[in-house]
Amino acid sequence: MKPIDWAHVGAELDAEGAATIPGLLTPAECEGLRARYEETGLFRSRVVMARHGFGRGEYRYFDYPLAEPVGALRKALYPSLVPIANRWHESLGVDARFPDEHAAFLARCHAAGQRRATPLLLQYGPGDYNCLHQDLYGEHVFPLQVAILLSAPGRDFTGGEFVLTEQRPRMQSRPLVVPLGQGDAVVFAVHHRPVQGSRGTYRVNLRHGVSRVRSGRRHTLGVIFHDAA
Repeated sequence: MKPIDWAHVGAELDAEGAATIPGLLTPAECEGLRARYEETGLFRSRVVMARHGFGRGEYRYFDYPLAEPVGALRKALYPSLVPIANRWHESLGVDARFPDEHAAFLARCHAAGQRRATPLLLQYGPGDYNCLHQDLYGEHVFPLQVAILLSAPGRDFTGGEFVLTEQRPRMQSRPLVVPLGQGDAVVFAVHHRPVQGSRGTYRVNLRHGVSRVRSGRRHTLGVIFHDAA
């Protein structure tokens, strides 16, 4: 994995609730993952969004053992995100803290009945979109997740921007559009983050989604660090 400026990532997450990592995957790695979408043996389930009111498009959840480089990415990214996650929980007065190693956190999830893998591949075609949502799958939630764009904007698809909204108390929602190129990652808050106000720290709620794809086909890898019940 390429070197990452984690101090910059942490500062951006504190300021905006999202941070980009340019070129986390190479074009060849992106194309390899896109091509594996039809390998049904890699996945535990397929979700057609329109059937559940989630939007339009579809996605597949990987099954254990995770295909590479998905498993390696999840294991490698987690330790650098733990200090940010623990700092956020401390700021918000949340008692839970996260262990340094991802295997230890997964053991906590599995002991609570959250045993299903959550990394996923998403596929969108013309007119498809993903409604604003939060990826909460049980009691144990790691507060940060990662999405990596596997397709090339302008070549493989148009439209389909990654979107975040942030709801602060007694304020209207704030939108944030995150521009991504092929292989770029966005790290973002799963459901809430701390913000420093004039009267101390308060909690803001975030949701994420994808705007309508206007043409072509868009693929994304989602890396979620907690497992599902």
